[in-house]
Amino acid sequence: MESITMLGTGSAMVTKCYNTCFTISKDNEHFLIDAGGGNTILSNLEKVNIKINQIHNMFISHNHNDHILGSIWIIRAVANGIINNKYEGIFNIYCNKKSIEAIKSICSYVLQNKFLKLFDDKIIFNEIENNTQVDILGRKTIFFDIHSTKELQFGFKTYLNTGKVLTFLGDEPYRENVKDFCKNVDYLLHEAFCLYSQKDIFKPYEKHHATVKDACKNAKMLNVQNIILYHTEDKNLLHRKDLYVNEGKKEFDGNIYVPDDLDVINL
Repeated sequence: MESITMLGTGSAMVTKCYNTCFTISKDNEHFLIDAGGGNTILSNLEKVNIKINQIHNMFISHNHNDHILGSIWIIRAVANGIINNKYEGIFNIYCNKKSIEAIKSICSYVLQNKFLKLFDDKIIFNEIENNTQVDILGRKTIFFDIHSTKELQFGFKTYLNTGKVLTFLGDEPYRENVKDFCKNVDYLLHEAFCLYSQKDIFKPYEKHHATVKDACKNAKMLNVQNIILYHTEDKNLLHRKDLYVNEGKKEFDGNIYVPDDLDVINL
């Protein structure tokens, strides 16, 4: 069984949910995508019963604090497991050169030397570039530059063991130059900062983000089957799902997922 477990669904400055990050899981092994901004990543993994020794691959999309800082806690937990013989194998981190430099630099200031000694031995940093292709949990995965206007950022396209295809676009809107990674996929993960009807309140375009309406129009244009919306504001979590789905349905006839933190989506 393959599934997505949403460990967080919010944008950078949320306080009522965690920053967007998730796993793509196959049985008892999990590929972690981003890590949020703090050690809530560890408590949310615990809540969904995902153990650190079941994570051997992590992707960090870019250097913003709500995506990268949680990775330091993951690295510390993995390193602690290795030292105490509770973690077997290699921990692979996939990210661009700037993110490798950032993660190593932060770790050098905040982690003990006994953890740092594991770098490039048991904890491996794998530099990705546009069109870098790797195998993660038996899935062909292709990383691509999303052409961010703010910070070098990558998404990926992965081929699930079910034969379906999933594309993760990071935390900025779809752009035409990544069309080949998005067209006709089964699952498109697209950020949706807020409702279009509330764009004057949350000002998504000033932040280089999309609305629900924008994301779902993109999904229809790209002929995808399912869209998963995330990286949202958090002012009305109780009704977010219904509000976002209702706006999205006006633009897109496929399935619209608006997950809450800790929700599981079977693929």
